[in-house]
Amino acid sequence: MLHIKNFIFNHIEENTYIIYDDLGEAVIIDCGACSPEEMAEMQNFIQVNKLTPRRHLLTHAHFDHIFGAQMLYDKYNLKPELSAEDEYNYRNAELFMQMFIHRALPLQTPPYIANLSDGKEIEVGEIKLKVIFTPGHTAGGLCFFLSKEKLLFSGDTIFCNSTGRTDLPGGNYKELRHSIEEKIFVLPLDTVILPGHGSRTTVGDEIRFYGA
Repeated sequence: MLHIKNFIFNHIEENTYIIYDDLGEAVIIDCGACSPEEMAEMQNFIQVNKLTPRRHLLTHAHFDHIFGAQMLYDKYNLKPELSAEDEYNYRNAELFMQMFIHRALPLQTPPYIANLSDGKEIEVGEIKLKVIFTPGHTAGGLCFFLSKEKLLFSGDTIFCNSTGRTDLPGGNYKELRHSIEEKIFVLPLDTVILPGHGSRTTVGDEIRFYGA
């Protein structure tokens, strides 16, 4: 059986997820823990539940989704994994942060692995994720799909009754709409969408909202 823990971190209220099985094998998606208190909260959860973090996966590399990447690297030796198309965002995350919020917050970025591409299967213990390439919010945006459980970690591609913004470098609204319609709306209607910000929704609810 799989378990999902959702943390809401940093000034942008970003959703960080831990997926773990009954043996404690764990995958972390988009660690946005920014403050020492947030990092301690996450580490305490991992310790109390006797989890072993194995992978840190990024839906994309905007600053609010990677504040905690250095902590995971230092504490658990996890390099963030992303698509090759999002390397530019990762390397320039601090610059984009200043563009977006007009202030500089502490942001360290550890070595990364650009190894995620469309259709790739990721297996950690009982966790079986499929990578879905969904560019638009960024050039290298990804979603992660638990097909058996019908759960989609959508990053900032799609939210509840909303889509990701496309006015930052690498954003493209036409690509985003294509990703949503051709990659997400083809999933089972009862698939639960767990976005990078805000509350969960379902594929069926979003299709009805958009009139697709």
